[in-house]
Amino acid sequence: MRQLAQLFAFALVAMACASPARAARGVQVEVVGPRGEAVEDAVVYLLPTSGQKLTGRPPLPASVAQQDREFVPYVTVVQTGAAVRFPNKDPIRHHVYSFSKAKKFEIKLYAGEAPDPIVFDTAGVVTMGCNVHDWMLGYVFVVDTPWFGKSDASGDIQIDAVEDGEYEARIWHPRQRHEVGPQALKVTGETQALRFVIEVAPRKPHYKPPLDPLHYTK
Repeated sequence: MRQLAQLFAFALVAMACASPARAARGVQVEVVGPRGEAVEDAVVYLLPTSGQKLTGRPPLPASVAQQDREFVPYVTVVQTGAAVRFPNKDPIRHHVYSFSKAKKFEIKLYAGEAPDPIVFDTAGVVTMGCNVHDWMLGYVFVVDTPWFGKSDASGDIQIDAVEDGEYEARIWHPRQRHEVGPQALKVTGETQALRFVIEVAPRKPHYKPPLDPLHYTK
């Protein structure tokens, strides 16, 4: 019996090793500006080009808060079908809306948790604002793929669990000055590295008037 168990375990390992097409790899992306400076808040996503089907991985939920009268995070990237919550962490009410083609929605004046999450079911850029605070601006970028990421303050992105195959890597940034072409990528057995160079406009500072105590909800 012990020998049979050992043979069965060996067979399972052999079967796993014999299926490289199902392997999942990582893709490391570096996003920099024209002078080599790190670029934050860039979205990079991978679209299959070799005919392989997208995995049936369900979209993960996300959250975009209103905090200190700003959208946090400034850029959010989700897969199509993802439900996004909009918690208000400020002591005042906000009125969140978007007129974007990819998703038109409105959450009227509220405090605390928004009544229901918003489902983003169409790929594209969703620009958000607040009817009360004109300077508030945020973005939800919706992609038709489970393989995506957003650059951190160091300009780095790690995209995990990418299945072997051929892809087109695309990049987007809300303040990009010019479009940047896609890069071809072949994932086979090893972690892949990509580097994008993109020129973005600086984020404009804005004036926030002092909070009126009469507006506090707590």
